[in-house]
Amino acid sequence: MIYFVIRRLLFAVVLLFVVSFFTYVLFTALPTNPAALTCGKNCTPEVIARNEVRLGYDQPIHVQYGRFLKGIFAGRTYGPEGASVHCPAPALGYSFEYHECVTDLITRTFPVTLSVAIGAFVLWMGIGVGLGTLAALRRGRWQDRFATTFSVVGISLPTFFFALLAILVIVIWGGLLDFPQYTGFTENPIKWFSGLLLPWATLAILSASTYVRLTRNGILEVMNEEFVRLGLAKGVKRRTLIIKYVMRAAMVPIVTIAGLDFAALLGGAVITESVFNLPGMGKLSIRAVTDSDLPVLVATTLVAAVLIVVANAVVDILYGFLDPRVREKV
Repeated sequence: MIYFVIRRLLFAVVLLFVVSFFTYVLFTALPTNPAALTCGKNCTPEVIARNEVRLGYDQPIHVQYGRFLKGIFAGRTYGPEGASVHCPAPALGYSFEYHECVTDLITRTFPVTLSVAIGAFVLWMGIGVGLGTLAALRRGRWQDRFATTFSVVGISLPTFFFALLAILVIVIWGGLLDFPQYTGFTENPIKWFSGLLLPWATLAILSASTYVRLTRNGILEVMNEEFVRLGLAKGVKRRTLIIKYVMRAAMVPIVTIAGLDFAALLGGAVITESVFNLPGMGKLSIRAVTDSDLPVLVATTLVAAVLIVVANAVVDILYGFLDPRVREKV
């Protein structure tokens, strides 16, 4: 098992370097001159040329990437001496739109996205796995029909539509909750919870719909396996068999998808944060696109990609724990 974990971690490290390189090159190689995006509409060629030197865009792409990579580990100074700005490690760039180091922007917005992701993840796993298990164990009954209907409706609704509908019904018409507003957990845990309850519920209901189907189908598939029938024939209690063996086997594909979904959500719940006006990484990414803020766009994309790579490595390791056959194949 140790050899399996080491191999997965080494592969993840190599993949992180590959992802960072192609992410940086992809955005840097765009036909638009990045230096021209750092000044207004009246930007002169002389100012653009100075900005190219200041930001290092006058160098070949491989040199730019080398400096970018070095900045992640050692920090980076932008601009000539006397008019320079230093960003400590990990330096992901400097935003002339915000006049801040990009790392500071991500540090400020990531806790919002993390709060949204954790709360929604806990809710959708609880609802999805719980309702899916109930549907499988009550196959053909009203619980199964309810779970199937819930799954179909949830999958069919777009996120932005369901979010706007939730605001209209719960906030405006019902007055049951205030409009979501982020408050730091350390500042006021109660306001933090109440301010994120509606975004959590929105993401959880829509995402849980997929997990209801996955859990139900997985449990029913495992229940038809030979070892289940053999266990029942030998007198093993049905409850013990389901909890100890069936659920473990059925959770393998669910863990795989859940890890990647959670990582993608950590990269920024773009639609949810925009609709509920939450100052997270998703909203930061949207503004970077509209403002053509290339350093922020590169950094947020890279952070999202890194989170997915790390989550994939964690999922592979968990997969090995849940299914020993995986370890034997590598």
